Amino acid sequence: MSAARAAAGDPAELGRRLRECDRGAAPAALNVIEDRSARGRERTRKLLAEVSPAALGGEAGAHLVGVTGPPGAGKSSLLSALVGRWRELGRTVAVLAVDPTSRRSGGSLLGDRARIEHDPRDDGVLIRSTAAGTRMGGLAPPTREAVQALAPAFDLVVVETVGVGQSETDVEEVTDTVAVVVQPASGDTLQFLKAGIMEVPDVLVVTKADLGEPALRARRDLESALRALGSRDTPVVSVSSVPPPSGIDDLVEALDAHRAAIDLPATRLRARRLTALADFLAERGEAGLRALGGRREAERFLDSLHPALDAAALVGALEERASEEGGG
Repeated sequence: MSAARAAAGDPAELGRRLRECDRGAAPAALNVIEDRSARGRERTRKLLAEVSPAALGGEAGAHLVGVTGPPGAGKSSLLSALVGRWRELGRTVAVLAVDPTSRRSGGSLLGDRARIEHDPRDDGVLIRSTAAGTRMGGLAPPTREAVQALAPAFDLVVVETVGVGQSETDVEEVTDTVAVVVQPASGDTLQFLKAGIMEVPDVLVVTKADLGEPALRARRDLESALRALGSRDTPVVSVSSVPPPSGIDDLVEALDAHRAAIDLPATRLRARRLTALADFLAERGEAGLRALGGRREAERFLDSLHPALDAAALVGALEERASEEGGG
């Protein structure tokens, strides 16, 4: 094996390349992360250590954006328009499209990247399908780790999920800004209100604005619900992906404004700790959580650890703590 090929497969070298904004390392890095064997997980830990806040000297520069909503709401068409606009603005974009998991292969079932239009020759865009994992709508550990790996190398890392089950709260845990997408005249708006997730979105997006009155009605319903909850600051943006797209600049502005307003270090620190706890639970389950004294005690323990630790180190600390407390 040549030195170049050996370096290309070395997880620490891949991490260093991502840290230096070498986007060419991204596909190989994602391949490492998707290997869930014991060897693959050890390689992933080495890779992620190179893109940790300690190695970076601070938080990664990417804006981490979650895009979620019911099936058929128009997320892929919206992302096609968004990615195009971001590229016009000179921003590099990675999209992790979370699809249902194939029970046979364990991999992504729908291959959502095929539905997001982009120029395959453009090295400023990476679109990758990733499996949802075992929980309905939830984010599997590889997706969470992929976000960490890509964040130093791209201006934006987008996680697109189907808005069912656990996805809304999971995507909130790993991103800076969450956009929830609903379509008019479909019943989505009412179901969204009933679901009790109005606290999740940082931006609400009503698609298919070209439909006219139904889209205006959906927007009014959402704005009314936000007022009733005292969440007047959450913007509701109407967009149409029908050429020529409309409302995309307004959405870009709303996403940027939210990112500028948050306490980024605190948001990222919370995300790392929640990711570590999710990874620990994926491995140890409820028995592991009981060994830690329950979720609240686990979160209190994580809060006591050094803020620069990456998720893998935090998982290791949880494992050690559980063993000390008799978790086996």
